[in-house]
Amino acid sequence: MHNFEEKVIGIPRAMSFYSNYPFYFGFFNSLGIKIVLSDVTTKQTMSEGAALVVTETCLPIKVYVGHILNLLQKGIKNIFVPSLQSIDNKIYNCSKIRGLPDLIRNVIKEPFNMIEATLDKSEKNQGLYEFLAECVKPFGITDKALIKNASKAGWRCYNNFHIMSKSGMPYSKALSYALQGKVVISDSSKEYPISVALVGHGYNIYDERVCMKIIDKLEKMDVKVCTSLQLSSEQLDEGILALGHEKYWANEDEMTGTAGHYLKDSKIDGVITITAFGCGPDSLMIERITRKAKQYNKPLLNLTIDEQTGEAGFVTRIEAFVDMLFRKKRAVILNKLNISDREEEFSPNTDIIETRA
Repeated sequence: MHNFEEKVIGIPRAMSFYSNYPFYFGFFNSLGIKIVLSDVTTKQTMSEGAALVVTETCLPIKVYVGHILNLLQKGIKNIFVPSLQSIDNKIYNCSKIRGLPDLIRNVIKEPFNMIEATLDKSEKNQGLYEFLAECVKPFGITDKALIKNASKAGWRCYNNFHIMSKSGMPYSKALSYALQGKVVISDSSKEYPISVALVGHGYNIYDERVCMKIIDKLEKMDVKVCTSLQLSSEQLDEGILALGHEKYWANEDEMTGTAGHYLKDSKIDGVITITAFGCGPDSLMIERITRKAKQYNKPLLNLTIDEQTGEAGFVTRIEAFVDMLFRKKRAVILNKLNISDREEEFSPNTDIIETRA
């Protein structure tokens, strides 16, 4: 398994890719390891992945399996499948993320070199540097100083990405600039009549096929979309506390932390959550978010996705929610101005269903 002939690593465009890719990019590149990404998710990615696992498996895992298959079809033999057990002391990922290498080994029979480094901050000697050393050992890289230096390049790219996202830049644009080593702060002066918080894991809201381009759809309806990427880690921690809760799951920031923060924010008119059908941790978090939304009197739309989700029904629910938010806001403004609601009604632009081949 040691000293792979060529320094090429395949990274599936799924799961932790959406949170950690800027770091992986900076890290592997600075060590001269070429990264090959799987193609963007398609219906085929989903169905090929779903065909190999049991029906009850959640959508993100089906998508992940599909991306591994895509890398194998590209002829990539060294594939990065990390086991991200725990990101802090006693803060764990769900069992499927923790057991990802075993799951992939059991469902994909084609031979390939799996780079299955383990990160477990609840255990001794399984922290970040041990994880990174494990990632590159198969390529014959063992120099600790070199690995430490490469991790700095990883953090630089990662931090640049977050600086741009926090300024309100869209995910894909911030990622593109970060990978080019640029930091561009965009001044988004466009005013939106309605602001919505979109709550969900990165792999559910930034994979355009999985979420059916929900961010684009909302923006075309004249809705400003806020996500966890605009928030600092302190704001996310406060958000978790605002829901009367202590952090337990590793990716809870993206769910309860984000929801807790935006539910309290008077500038946010409503909250939309996106979760994968059958996700145990998310169903617990949604329960808590739903209860809190009632207390804050904040409109909430819970959307559940799987590989069968149809776009038409998905869009209809979003349209109805946005329409309700516009009416609610209009009523509040008219009430403040003491004007009766006789003028012609304003309708958001909701004619945006896309046809897919």
